[in-house]
Amino acid sequence: MIGLINQQIQQLRRRMPLGWLQLSHQKGRFLVAVAGIAFADVLMFMQQGFQNALFDSNTRLHRSMQADIFLISTQARNLGYLSTFPRLRLFQAMDIPGVKSADAMYLGAITWKNPQTRRQTGILVIGINPDKPVFDLPDVNRQLNILKLPDTFIFDRNALGNYAETIAQIDQGKSVTTEVERRTITISGLFKVGSSFIADGSLITSDQNYLRLFYGQQASNINLGLIQLQPGYDPQQVSNTLKSYLGSSHDVKVLTKEEFIQSEINYWQQNTAIGFIFNLGTAMGFMVGVIIVYQVLSTDVNAHMKEYATFKAMGYRNAYLLGIVFEETIIMAVLGFLPGVAISTGLYALTRNATNLPLFMTIARAIQIQILTIIMCMISGAIATRKVQSADPADMF
Repeated sequence: MIGLINQQIQQLRRRMPLGWLQLSHQKGRFLVAVAGIAFADVLMFMQQGFQNALFDSNTRLHRSMQADIFLISTQARNLGYLSTFPRLRLFQAMDIPGVKSADAMYLGAITWKNPQTRRQTGILVIGINPDKPVFDLPDVNRQLNILKLPDTFIFDRNALGNYAETIAQIDQGKSVTTEVERRTITISGLFKVGSSFIADGSLITSDQNYLRLFYGQQASNINLGLIQLQPGYDPQQVSNTLKSYLGSSHDVKVLTKEEFIQSEINYWQQNTAIGFIFNLGTAMGFMVGVIIVYQVLSTDVNAHMKEYATFKAMGYRNAYLLGIVFEETIIMAVLGFLPGVAISTGLYALTRNATNLPLFMTIARAIQIQILTIIMCMISGAIATRKVQSADPADMF
C-alpha cells in the first residue's frame, strides 16, 4: 500500500508543473512579473547597445582603412586627437622586409559651418594622397581625382545633422560651398561612413588641401602611418620587427590593425566615464529586475504557504518545494525576455534611424542578456525561498 502511494506521488511530481500552475492561476500578478522583467531587459539591452554603438561608431574609419600595420604618435589619445610624428618614420619602415608601402594620413577635428543651416558643428577632416587609395570605400576611391582640385572636399552623407538639402544638391551634380576656419571650401562629392562620438561627420580631401586648412601643421609631421605588407608576411611578426627597429625613436607606436582598433576602444572604455556609465546602467537594470521578481515571488510564496506546508507534511522535502519556486523563476525569465528583446530591437531601429549610430541586435548580446535575466530571476528566487525552507506544517493549522 505504501509503495503504491509513493508511486502515485512520483507520478504526481512528473505530471504536474506546479510552478506554471501557480503563476497562471494569478494572471494579473503573472503579467506584472513578465512586464517587469521585460522592462529590466530593455534597460540592460539599451545600455549595452549604446556602449557597443559607441565602440563601433568610433572604429568604423579604422576598419575601412587599407593597411596591415599602423604608426601613431606616442601622444595619441584617439582618432580625433592623434598628435603628430615625423614622416621620416615611414621611410624607415620601408627598410623592413615585407613592407610593401607606407603612406601618410592627416586627421584633425575642426569646427565648420553646416552648409544648410549655417550653424557651427564639429567635423573630422581627413587628408590623403589622392594618387593612392587608402580606404576600402568605393565612394571615396571613385572620387579621388576630385580631391586634387584646390579646396575641394567630399562629405559623409551619414553625418549627424540637418544636411538633406545639401546632400540632394550634391547628388544632382551641384557643388556646395561653406566655411571652415574662415576658409571657403567646396563640397563636390559624397561618401558613406557615419557619425561618431568624436565628430558629427567627416570630410575627406587631398593632403595638400588639408595642409592649407591646417596651416599650422607641417607636411613633415603626419598623424597616421598606413603600412601595407607584401603577400605572405605575418602582420604581427613584421610589427614586432618594426617596434625593435623604431624603438629608439620614442615618438611612434607600432600597431597591427586589430591593436589599432582595440586602442580606440580602450580609450573610451578606460579613459572616459562613458564605459563606467553604461555598465552602471546595466547593473541598475539588473537590480530593478531582481527587486520586481522578488516582490512577485515573495507574494506568491506567502499566498501558498499552507500548500507548501501540506506538501512537507506529506513527506516532500525542501528540495522539491524549492524546485517549484525555481521553476517559476525560469518560466518568468524566458517569458519576460521575449517581449524585452522584441521591444529593444524596435528601439534599436528607432535610435539607429535618428542618430545613424550602428545600433543592432546581435545574437551574442541577446544570449548575454538572456543569461543575465536567468541569473537575475534565480537570485530573486533564492531570496524568496527562505520562507519555504522555514515553513513548519505544525504552525500552518
